[in-house]
Amino acid sequence: MSIPLNAAALSRLPEGVAGPAYDRASLTPGILHVGVGNFHRAHMQVYLDRLFGLGRDHDFAIVGAGVRAADAGMRDRLLAQDCLTTVVELDPSGLSARVIGSMIDFVPVEAQAVIAAMSDPAIRIVSTTVTEGGYYVDAKTDGFAADHPDIQHDAASPESPKTVFGMVLAALRRRRDAGLPPFTFLSCDNLPENGHVAARTVIGLARLQDAGFAEWVEANVAFPNSMVDCITPATSDRERRMVADRFGLIDAVPVACEPFRQWVIEDNFPQGRPAWEEVGAEFVANVAQYELMKLRILNGGHAAIAYPGALLGHHFVHDAMADPRISGWLDALTRREIQPTLSPIEGVSYDAYRELIASRFANPEVGDTIPRLCLDGSNRQPKFILPTAKAALAEGGAFEGLALEVALWCRYCAGTDEAGRDIPPNDDNWEDLRARALKAKDDPDAFLSNALVFGDLGADPRFAEAFGAQLRSLWTNGVEASLAAYVRG
Repeated sequence: MSIPLNAAALSRLPEGVAGPAYDRASLTPGILHVGVGNFHRAHMQVYLDRLFGLGRDHDFAIVGAGVRAADAGMRDRLLAQDCLTTVVELDPSGLSARVIGSMIDFVPVEAQAVIAAMSDPAIRIVSTTVTEGGYYVDAKTDGFAADHPDIQHDAASPESPKTVFGMVLAALRRRRDAGLPPFTFLSCDNLPENGHVAARTVIGLARLQDAGFAEWVEANVAFPNSMVDCITPATSDRERRMVADRFGLIDAVPVACEPFRQWVIEDNFPQGRPAWEEVGAEFVANVAQYELMKLRILNGGHAAIAYPGALLGHHFVHDAMADPRISGWLDALTRREIQPTLSPIEGVSYDAYRELIASRFANPEVGDTIPRLCLDGSNRQPKFILPTAKAALAEGGAFEGLALEVALWCRYCAGTDEAGRDIPPNDDNWEDLRARALKAKDDPDAFLSNALVFGDLGADPRFAEAFGAQLRSLWTNGVEASLAAYVRG
C-alpha cells in the first residue's frame, strides 16, 4: 500500500526507495531558488542532496520562491509534503527512486515575501530557472528589452516589483543599505552565457531605477555563467501513478528524469558556495564553449526533431528517434552544420557528444513528448537554432539544413500535420505565427519578416533563398521527401 510522502515517511520509506543520507534538521538556508519546477528539482536539488549526504555544506539548503501565479500551486503541494520530492531516474537498465531533501522551505508567492527572503544574510546565492524566455531579451537587438511593460513597471516602482529581477534589485538595495554583502546571482536557464544575460537584465533595470545603484550592482554582484543539462519531462498522472504503483509513495509532484546530468559552472562566488565539484559538477574558468556545445547540439537537436516528429505524427521523442527518417536527419544536420560552428574544447569529442545526445533522446523510459519540444518556438528558435545559422553564414559554412529546420517550424505553425490533423496552439504568439506560416506558402518572406523572432537574419538573402526553397519542398514534396533529400546531400 502506498504511503503519503512527508517528513514522517522518511523513517519508513518503501523498500528500494533511497532517502536523505543526512539529518534534515541540521540544514540551514544558503540558497534561494526562483522557479521550483521539475528541472530544478532533478538537477540542483539532486547535486545538493548528494553533497549533504557526504556531510558537507549543510548551511546551503534551498529555500524555494516563485513569481508566477502557477508557482503558488507548486508551493502548496511541496509544503504539504515538507518540501520533499521523489526523483525517479529513468535508466533503461532499471528505474530507481530517491527522496530528495535538500529544499527546506518555500516562501509565499508574493513580492515582499520574496524580497525579504533574498535580504536574509544567510542567503549567499540566488538562483533561477525562469525559462529562456524570461530574461527580457529584445529579439531585434539581442539586448535588454527596456521598453517591456513589466520592466517599465519595475523601473517606476522599485519597491513593489513584478519581475524576479526587480525583486533581486530590491533585496540587493536592502542588503547594501544594511551593510550586508550581496548574494551571487546564478542563472540555471538554457541560455548562451546565461550569467551575462542575467547581469545585463539586472543591471539594465537598475540603470532605469538609479544610475548610482546600478554602478554598485555592476561592481559588486557576481553573475557566473553555468551550463546545465538533464532531460526532465513534465509530470503527469503517468509519473504519479508510476511512483505510487512501483515505488509505494504518494507524491503530488514527483520528478522523472534521465540518469544523465551535467553542470559546468564558472567559479565566481564571492560569498562562498557548496562544494558541488565533489558530486560531479565541473568548475571552469570559461563556460562559453560548453554552453554552446549543449545549446547547439542538444537543445538545437531537440528543435530539429520536434517539428518533423510532430508533422509525421509522433507523440513520444523515443518513437521519433526510432524513425530512421528523423534520426538520420538529426545526425546529418548535427555533423554537417552544427558541429562545424563550434570551436574545439580540449578533451571533448563532438562526435562522441553527438552520439551521446542521440542515445539520450532515444531512451524509451524517459517518455519525453514531441509536443513538449514544440512548445514556445518563438522563444526557443532564437536561442537554439538561429544563432547557429548566423554563425554558419558568417563563417561561410553550410546552412541549408538549418534553413530546413526553420522551414519545418514554419510548416508546423501552419496548424496541420502531414495527415491533415489539427495542431493545437502552443505558443503565446500562435495566431500571428499561424497567419504568417499560411501566407508563407506563397510568400516565404511573410514568415521571415517577423523581426521579433528573426532579427536581421530574415533579411539575409542567402538564408531567405534557402528557407524559401526548403519550404516549397515541404509543401510540394512533403516532410519525408524533404528530409531524405537533405540526408542524401
